[in-house]
Formats: sequence, C-alpha cells, structure tokens
Amino acid sequence: MPDFLLPDLGEGLTEAEIVTWHVRVGDTVTIDQAVVEVETAKAVVEVPVPFAGRVTELHGAAGEVLTVGRPLITVQENENLFVEARYRPGRQRKRQRPHRLRHLRGQPSTPPRDTTQTAPIPVVSPLVRRLARTAGVDLATVRGSGANGLITRRDVDQAVHPEPAGLVRVPMTGFRKVIADKLSQSRREIPEATVWVDVDATGLLRLRQDLNTTGPKISLLALFSKFAMLGLRRFPELNARIEGDEILMGPTVNLGFAAQTDRGLVVPVVPDAAKKLPLEQLSMSLAERTTLAREGKLAPKDLTGGTFTLNNYGVFGVDGSAAIINHPEVAILGVGRIIDRPWAVDKQVVVRSCTQLTLAFDHRVCDGGTAGGFLRFVADCVESPTTILRHL
Repeated sequence: MPDFLLPDLGEGLTEAEIVTWHVRVGDTVTIDQAVVEVETAKAVVEVPVPFAGRVTELHGAAGEVLTVGRPLITVQENENLFVEARYRPGRQRKRQRPHRLRHLRGQPSTPPRDTTQTAPIPVVSPLVRRLARTAGVDLATVRGSGANGLITRRDVDQAVHPEPAGLVRVPMTGFRKVIADKLSQSRREIPEATVWVDVDATGLLRLRQDLNTTGPKISLLALFSKFAMLGLRRFPELNARIEGDEILMGPTVNLGFAAQTDRGLVVPVVPDAAKKLPLEQLSMSLAERTTLAREGKLAPKDLTGGTFTLNNYGVFGVDGSAAIINHPEVAILGVGRIIDRPWAVDKQVVVRSCTQLTLAFDHRVCDGGTAGGFLRFVADCVESPTTILRHL
C-alpha cells in the first residue's frame, strides 16, 4: 500500500498548499487521474496519481501546506504501476486556471506514437512531450540521459541545439566540487559588501629591502599579514565567525591565506598567527604552508579553523578583486599587484610604487565605519611602515 509523495513541482518550489481534494477515502482512482488541486507560489496545479487502486488515506486537509517529499495520498494498488517522475509544470508568474500534470506509462497517450516502434519511449514529464512536439523533435530518435533511459528536457534541448563538435564536459567532482560548494554557500548566505583603497607602497618595499639585507628574507605576504593582525586587534569584529544566529569572536587570530595549487585554490591556516614573532617566524610559517599546499601534503586541520583570510591576488598580475569571503568567516583582505604609478606627494606628481587593498566584509557583523577603519589602518601601515612600531 504505497504512499504517493508530493512531487517536485519545478522552479525550485519546495512546498504547496492543498486547495481541493477531488477524491475521498474509499474512492477508486486510475492512472493519471487528477486527485488534488494544490497552489504553489507560482500557480494552481492539479496533481495526478501515478497508479491505480483504492484510496485509503489523504495526508492533509484543504488549507494545509505540505513540503515536497511528504506523503500526499495512500492508494491500495490494483497493480504495481508506479513510476518515479519529476513534475515540471513550466514557468508561470501568475495564478492561472489549474492545469494538469500527467504521468507517463510506456508510450504517451498524446500525440499518437508510431505503432511500429519496438519499445516504449520513457519520458519524464508532459513538459518534455510538449517541448518536443513544439520543436518538431521525434522522441523516438532521442536517447534519454536520465535514469533507466528517461528522456529529459536537456535531451530535447540537445536534439534541437546540438552541442558543437569537440565540446568537453568535465564533471565537477572531488576537490573542485568541495571548493565550488563552499564558495556557493558563501555567496548564498553572506550579505557582503566591499571597500577598497589605493595606497603608496614605496615605503613598504624600502622597509622589506632593508630587512632582507640584514637577516632572513621577509615576504610581502608576511608584512601584509602583520599589518592585518594589528588591524584586527583594533577592530575585533572582523576576526570572527558566524554560527547560526551568533557571532563568535575569539582572542586569537587564526590567519588563513589563499594559495593557488594545481588542484585549485586552498586556504591554509596559521593558528594563533599573532604570536608568530618575530617577522621571520611568520614569514617562514607562511612559506612552509604554501609549499605543503602545492604538494598536496596539508592535513585537514591545516585547512580549517580560520578566523580571517588574506588573499594576495597581485601575484596574478591584477590590481583588484571583490573576493568571496571564506565561509563562515566574516571578512577577507585582498592585495593587488604593486606597480609604478603617478602619485601626488607634497602637491607634486611623482612616480611611486602603488597597490590596491580590498576588504570584503559580512554586513551582518559590522557596518562601513568598522570596515573602513580597519582598511584605513592597514593602508596607513603600508604607506608608513614605522606606524607598526607604535602597535607592537
């Protein structure tokens, strides 16, 4: 005695309200008989039952809202004729006269099929049949890509507009899919905003040159990281994570930094990076993790737990980028390439080494004042590196 579940009504809809039942408990139904009228956010739809038999239970009364996948009606079958199907009633922007959604058993009843064909054509929905009929596509010539050879809308579209020769389809799986899912989650959940500023990095380059002539080499990434962590000390709202309806702000900075590898973009994390003193130690930690990331040797713990991320996209030769926040963090600082540009100094135009800093932040945790204050502090450190001495 199977349950017929509320089907997927298409367009990303996840629920529907029962308007009117067309049957009662004890009634006998036939395949494709409309048993209930439901209303979604887009249309009023009559839903057919996919098997024949006697109705034993109605799961919901008029006015009740059911989610997709919940039991809709229970039927004691006369024979096992159930076929799984996805309902795609088409794009409808207004309430309309209820329309029928039909199941298919073997060959569709309309339009008539060539009786000489040797096997039924599996078609998922009436939409596919209608689409094929409108486009003049003979479904007998279409190879279904769905489960058990079901012909889908994509198959019909492909028959109408064949893909060009040489087109390669690469499944998004494994590591690439993990990255895609995480970035999609960030864009979907975080109401982010972006602020940016151009800065004169001439003094920063001079400082790095002086440091590297008297000791182990210090990377620019290490210097930008140190400036960022000093900024987070003054603006701790940006050193946080969101879990549910709570903002978690901890006393330590677990610094993530974007690293490009052959497998894709990864974000190694330097735990409690603010304690990595002197600068040589921080620079060494960043370099070691970059090497391990490119060799694919980082452990999962080295890629999780970050509270703030730094992205040096200047290595790709670009000036700026509205970076995607590394969910569930709340901010990411981006650094563009350093190039010579005309710059006004004491009302005189001179050539200086300049870069652009960009901060993408979660507007739920702070407003522009906090974000702008943090970015301006980092910019001041870049333009006048001795500023850092006042905050160590």
